[in-house]
Amino acid sequence: MQLIGNYINGETVAPVSGEFLDNIDPATGQVYSKTPDSDQADVEKAYAAAASAFVSWSKTSAEERSRALNRIADRIEANLEQLTLAECIDNGKPLSRCREVDIPRAVTNFRFFAGAILHTRSDLHAMDREALNYTLRKPRGVCATISPWNLPLYLLTWKVAPALAVGCTVIAKPSEVTPMTAHLLAGLCIEAGLPPGVLNMVHGVGPKAGAAIVAHPGVTTISFTGSTRAGAEIATAAAPMFKRVSLEMGGKNAGIVFADADPEAALAGSVAAAFANQGQICLCGSRLFVERPIFEEFTSRLVKRAGALRVGDPLDEATEQGAMVSRAQLEKSLSYCQLAREEGGEILCGGRAAAPVSERCRDGYFFQPTVIRGLAVDCRTNQEEIFGPVVSVIPFESENEVVTLANATNYGLSASVWTRDLNRAHHLAEQIDAGTVWINSWLLRDLRVPFGGMKQSGLGREGGEHSLRFFTEPKNVCVKL
Repeated sequence: MQLIGNYINGETVAPVSGEFLDNIDPATGQVYSKTPDSDQADVEKAYAAAASAFVSWSKTSAEERSRALNRIADRIEANLEQLTLAECIDNGKPLSRCREVDIPRAVTNFRFFAGAILHTRSDLHAMDREALNYTLRKPRGVCATISPWNLPLYLLTWKVAPALAVGCTVIAKPSEVTPMTAHLLAGLCIEAGLPPGVLNMVHGVGPKAGAAIVAHPGVTTISFTGSTRAGAEIATAAAPMFKRVSLEMGGKNAGIVFADADPEAALAGSVAAAFANQGQICLCGSRLFVERPIFEEFTSRLVKRAGALRVGDPLDEATEQGAMVSRAQLEKSLSYCQLAREEGGEILCGGRAAAPVSERCRDGYFFQPTVIRGLAVDCRTNQEEIFGPVVSVIPFESENEVVTLANATNYGLSASVWTRDLNRAHHLAEQIDAGTVWINSWLLRDLRVPFGGMKQSGLGREGGEHSLRFFTEPKNVCVKL
């Protein structure tokens, strides 16, 4: 049985308590490794290492920090297949998605911020002939990054890379549900020659390890992606200590399909938005609004396409839908399908656990892609985040109505609008309460633009220059002439 270790001061070490948590392969339901059940003692060790390393790392040139990040990217590329297999087993998502999307994007994260740090700018304001005012941006110190289980390496590196690029040191807490790729990344950082203490990883559960990191008085900055409940707890704990916090949380995202949309593009995009990664992406479109003239035909085609998705062993190259990440997520999807029935919804396909997809996966956590119709927009199924392959289809009559329907939720992370009318598209993009609105696309990400949500989907923005600024503190200097 493999034991995963914490990564502290450049070494992989066991937790101080000697306690470990089971790490389960969701495709088989079996324990295949152990991850640290870290606590305050481990956080103290990680903080001491990060604080010590900050003294020199913050003074290291941008060129040298850039080279360090590129060396890590090189090591990820060289170990693409190992990381792909690790994430597939750890997370349950199809092998093809890990290989084509998740692991390559981790490389992109390091390369992007390695380049970005070489092209930063500062502001200078001349006061006629009296003085020059300019702004310095200094690294904020020891920062914390808390990343989720659904995109474990992709989102971990999206947070870590900009923090390291600007000269901060980091205590990272990966999800205890999917710790393996973070563990492998630690080894690659050692191979790449990253100085000890610059990046530290403390594994464990949120109430112990995560809470200790957030509450540590020396941690200045917290970047979190996860549930709205956990985000609220972090905000409550961090506020009295005046820590800088970025929270990217839940979503109940809308897809909007107008009658004039390209039918095949809208269908393919809506299927991807509903069922990618078994619906376990915060940006997934779980509420699909379809204009009345095409509602019946579009819904019929959606059901047919959803039913044709191949649910199978994540290690099978032909699999399109892998396993849910845990038994808890499987049971959550089941419970919401039952709730949908009670709320008057009609389940057009799915709504139940999938039959065993193979002998190896007989005890795995598989769920059928599900389409529901007939639900009121304000019912619980349409208001609460399910985080599974479940989409509710709802007809609408007009632009004004669909804006009201799309905004009728406490979340505001993303939306997709499918139409050939660009005037309408721009109008809706401005009216919809969401941090990101895609037009005739879904999940088309650009690392240069700000990313985050509105309402209960988040607080703050990261991405591109916003990430570099998030991990730095401005200092204004006035020079009298």
